[in-house]
Amino acid sequence: MSTRTRILEVAAELLAKSPNGDISTRAVCDAAQVGAPVLYRQFGDKEGLLSAVVDYGFDTYLATKRLREPGTDPIQDLRDGWDTHVAFALANPHLYRLMNSPLMRKPPASAAESHQILTRDLERAAARGLLRLSPELAAQMIMSANVGVALMLVSRPGTFTDPDMSRRVRDAVHAAAFTPEAMYGDTSGETSTAPEEPGTETPAAAARLGALLRRTPPSSLTAVEAALLSEWLERVANTPGATVPAPASTVQAS
Repeated sequence: MSTRTRILEVAAELLAKSPNGDISTRAVCDAAQVGAPVLYRQFGDKEGLLSAVVDYGFDTYLATKRLREPGTDPIQDLRDGWDTHVAFALANPHLYRLMNSPLMRKPPASAAESHQILTRDLERAAARGLLRLSPELAAQMIMSANVGVALMLVSRPGTFTDPDMSRRVRDAVHAAAFTPEAMYGDTSGETSTAPEEPGTETPAAAARLGALLRRTPPSSLTAVEAALLSEWLERVANTPGATVPAPASTVQAS
């Protein structure tokens, strides 16, 4: 085991056992049996160490997502992704709070990778006509809500006591981002056939066409033309007012 890995393992263990989610570099050096100069040479400063600890700990969680083969239903994959994200936060509260701390000067690389995996699954959903808006905007909506719920659950467990809170928020955000078929129909097929709500057909179609063009760029367009078309489609897909909730009559009972 390398010195760097030993330091990271020790720091992660101390963080998990910490009563307040903080660790000292002295405690890490003592537990890892290294001098302070070795630690600072490896990580620069305490923030560099903590950022590396977050990436090291979150890497285990992301490893399961990297190896996961896409399922036949991208919407179910997205639901499962939300749930596993929250489960990881609950199992690693100190690590999760640290990962999303505003005090970190540079976001951990694991945060960016998690966002990329989410966007990839949303691209699959968009290609089937299951998104009301562009995958990029949907990823921002879903990730911010997912992180927000997870942080509240780990930071204020005495206040957020509803065991279904995460699912309720998940389904509400998904209803704003996905088409009615995605929420309440069979989404394992290649085409969308359920009737859309008035005003949402065009944005959903634009999101789908944009995803298909990114998957297979048309050879008949120049790079400039393709970029311009992509920009237009994204603007149409993200038209304000297109993300209206599904009608109350279609909402599943809690």
